Amino acid sequence: MNALARLLPPSLKRDLPSSFVVFLVALPLCMGIAIASGVPPERGLLTGIVGGIVVGLLAGSPLQVSGPAAGLAVIVFEFVREHGIGMLGPVLVLAGAIQLIAGAAKVGGWFRAISPAVVHGMLAGIGILIVLAQIHVLTDALPQANGLDNLVAIPAAFFNFVTGEGSRAGAVTVGFTTIVAMIGWEKLRPANMKLVPGALIGVLAGTVIAALFALPVKHVVVPEAIFSGIALPVSGEWARLAEPTMLVAALTLAVIASAESLLSAAAVDRMHDGPRTQYNRELGAQGVGNVICGLIGGLPMTGVIVRSSANVQAGAATRASAILHGLWILAFLLLLPGLLKLVPTAALAGILVVTGWRLIGPHHALHLHRQYGLATAAIWLATMVMVVATDLLTGVLVGLGLSLIQVVPYLLKGRLKIETGAAETAQPAGVGKAVPELRLSGSATFLQLPHLNEALERTPSSGPVRLAADELHHVDHTCLEAIGEWASRRLKSGTRIEVVGGSRSMRDRLIAAVGPVPAH
Repeated sequence: MNALARLLPPSLKRDLPSSFVVFLVALPLCMGIAIASGVPPERGLLTGIVGGIVVGLLAGSPLQVSGPAAGLAVIVFEFVREHGIGMLGPVLVLAGAIQLIAGAAKVGGWFRAISPAVVHGMLAGIGILIVLAQIHVLTDALPQANGLDNLVAIPAAFFNFVTGEGSRAGAVTVGFTTIVAMIGWEKLRPANMKLVPGALIGVLAGTVIAALFALPVKHVVVPEAIFSGIALPVSGEWARLAEPTMLVAALTLAVIASAESLLSAAAVDRMHDGPRTQYNRELGAQGVGNVICGLIGGLPMTGVIVRSSANVQAGAATRASAILHGLWILAFLLLLPGLLKLVPTAALAGILVVTGWRLIGPHHALHLHRQYGLATAAIWLATMVMVVATDLLTGVLVGLGLSLIQVVPYLLKGRLKIETGAAETAQPAGVGKAVPELRLSGSATFLQLPHLNEALERTPSSGPVRLAADELHHVDHTCLEAIGEWASRRLKSGTRIEVVGGSRSMRDRLIAAVGPVPAH
């Protein structure tokens, strides 16, 4: 045993248990997201396998985990309802090709420039749509075509429940058991079992309740040949890619999936001190994964923050953890597919209700209002409302348009200019010492975020660094959050960041972003 341990990479001691934790998190989510997307559950599991093994091998983000995302379930559900499941494959292949081209053209960093108000507003709108749809699945009913229809249909669903029609009471019992078990476990679980995911406990609880009381509820339908869904799209479906509707759908999937993946990667970077994400490589890896999923009948994939955060918290060291989690899913499908048939669909709906509620995240709006003012919070609200009332792409475009309107007055005062240099600082012995200095002037808006990020990353990773704001007229919340993320990483390595120059209000905003200055 000791000889075997010496042969294995030291990181595998951390990656192997982490991969199993991520597998336990991913299994119910892959099935639940597939059902919420209006497709069979095995398609979600296929996407999880590709996201783990293929994207894990190619990824530019070492600890991010990819798979089917709740944020895309709304788009896929409407697309499948209107155009059929057969067209999803070709459109997904085209979306993946767009991501590959974007990665090769090195535009990955630009996705980080999307205003956080727009991103959180989009996720909040998606969360509302998921909750509204899954409320109906909780009663063993089918969701409606869109969010507003689901909202209008809730009173009828409640009436059917109280009158005891069909299996409504049993399904609601299973769903609420799942929700209570999931949330309760996450709040009360023992310290030595903190890595056991709440989603798994919730599904197990709902499944046990359904089995113990023989409740007449719907269960996950699994084909006898679990990989029977793997099939290349037919020629007629490829021909339809020239239709404007299909081109728009592919572009929408590519943009939303890319933004979600790269923003998730940025969030994962904040959770660990290891290598940073290579955004263009990550974008290309996501493109490869989506092309393969389109060819074999899978779902659109993104980097997923729930699975990624579980990966980091479980102690993963390298991308081997994500790869192994894909292999665990594959092994499960090959060896124990019959267990999936025991899972009630209402239990998976319960998991997604919790997931959707957490996406809504009203605390993001409160943070935006408190830190950056009413106008920024209003962009969050407008994006969220438009996503729910119209569709995802329209909501995002409205949010981006409002963000542009917000920064136009500041752009008229001059674009952001960044100069690097050194400043002399007084020392106790009276001898000056040169300190790297980043001089910012003009207006720092989300449009210049890639330029700002490059300049910040070029600063030394240890020792003091100065931010000079003498000629800086404006800095928006997107740039402030980027500066804050950079500062938090630098502070961990012992860098002392000092803000100098500029107006009192500008210094206060920058100081609040970079955090307290460490003592000498």
